[in-house]
This record gives sequence, structure tokens and C-alpha cells, in this order.
Amino acid sequence: MLSASHTGDGNRNDLYDNPFASSSDREPLYVEPDLDLAGQSTTRITTPPSKHIEANPFAYSQQVTSYSGEDTLDEPVSTTILRDLKQVANKLQQVLHPKGDRNVLKDWDLWGPLILCLSLAIILSGSAPGDQAVSIFTGVFVIVWLGAAVVTLNAKLLGGAVSFFQSVCVLGYCLFPLVAAAIVALFVKLIWVRLPLAILTFLWSTYASVGFLSESEVHLRNRRALAVYPLCLFYLIISWLVLIS
Repeated sequence: MLSASHTGDGNRNDLYDNPFASSSDREPLYVEPDLDLAGQSTTRITTPPSKHIEANPFAYSQQVTSYSGEDTLDEPVSTTILRDLKQVANKLQQVLHPKGDRNVLKDWDLWGPLILCLSLAIILSGSAPGDQAVSIFTGVFVIVWLGAAVVTLNAKLLGGAVSFFQSVCVLGYCLFPLVAAAIVALFVKLIWVRLPLAILTFLWSTYASVGFLSESEVHLRNRRALAVYPLCLFYLIISWLVLIS
């Protein structure tokens, strides 16, 4: 026959072996405090959680996260889109005013150049005959991206310090005057209006791109003309497409 003490020990062991036993049925354990060299206790006394939280094993995982405004990973999609659109609009404004803050385009992105390239391709292909619309759209798209890549590689091979994507970003954003000229050309068919407009936008795009890239091409020295010539040819071809569309 088991004694009461053994029975009590058995009940306590059953409680400890049972993972579903509540903590209120268990006897408190004595934890010896840690002592530092001065004999002071280093054990921190913490307030135990309430019973209704302890009874719910998922209480600590049920946390509601909200956007703090610092981390962009947990922000709403609408906030991300609005922020990107504001940055694109700010860079387009700097293209219209090249003598402004030239450091804006150093924070490069490809959303603006992609929007401008698609807009230019759609406008020029929309004004073309039906059997040539697809070829013109493809040609404009290839000329813009391939031409920007070739101009950038040429500057890099000549010793320019500009990064590849930053140069593509600048060349793409500087298409904005030419896109505006293409929109005007949809409604104006007079060559005496389209020709000065094409020349003006060509000079504007070239001047803006050279101004933004000049600070990054300081190592070109006397080879600067070799880097500017392909850039002028790039915008000249697009201006000619706008003029004859």
C-alpha cells in the first residue's frame, strides 16, 4: 500500500508530465537567484501574465501590425504608388528646368523612362497607317532602350564615371520634351509648326541630358565630344521620327 507522501509525489509527477495541466495546479518552483561579485542579486523580477492570457496559447502571436511610416515593406500599396508618382513628377520637373537640382536624377529609377517610352511609341504608332503601327511601335521601343544602352556604354568605355542605370534613367527622363512635341504633332499637321517644335525639343532634351551627365563625366576631359556625339544622334533620330509621324 502506497503512503500518502508517495501518492502526493505521484500526483505532482502526473501534473508535470501532463502538458495540458494548468499552471494553477502546479506548485511553484524555487529558483535560486544569480549573485554577482558584490553579492547582489541579478535576477529580474517580472510580473507574470494574467490567467486569461496564459490560458490562450495564441495570445502573444495575435499582434496587429500597422504602418509606421519608416519601413517600406509594410506600407500600403497605394502609399508606394503615390510616392513613386511624386518622384517621377519631381524628376520630370527637373528636366523642364535643367539648371535646378541636378542631384535629383542620381536617385535613378526606370518607371519614368518606361512610361515615357511607351507613351512615345503609342503616340507615333497611333498616327501611322494600320499596317505599319506594330513595326513603328516596336522600332521606337527598341531605338529608345538600345540607344540609351549604347550611349551609356560609349561613355563608360571613354572613362565616364556615370553608372549604367543612372545614365539610362537620365536619357529616358530627358525624352519628356520630345513626348510633348509628339502630342502636339497629333493635332498640328503644319510643317512650319512641327519643324521648329522638333528642333526646339531636340535641343532641350540634349541640353538637359548633357547637363545632368556632365558632373559624372568629369574624367572624359578632351574626349567629351566623343561622348556627346552619340547622345545628340540618339535624340536627333527620335526628333526625326516625331517630325515625320
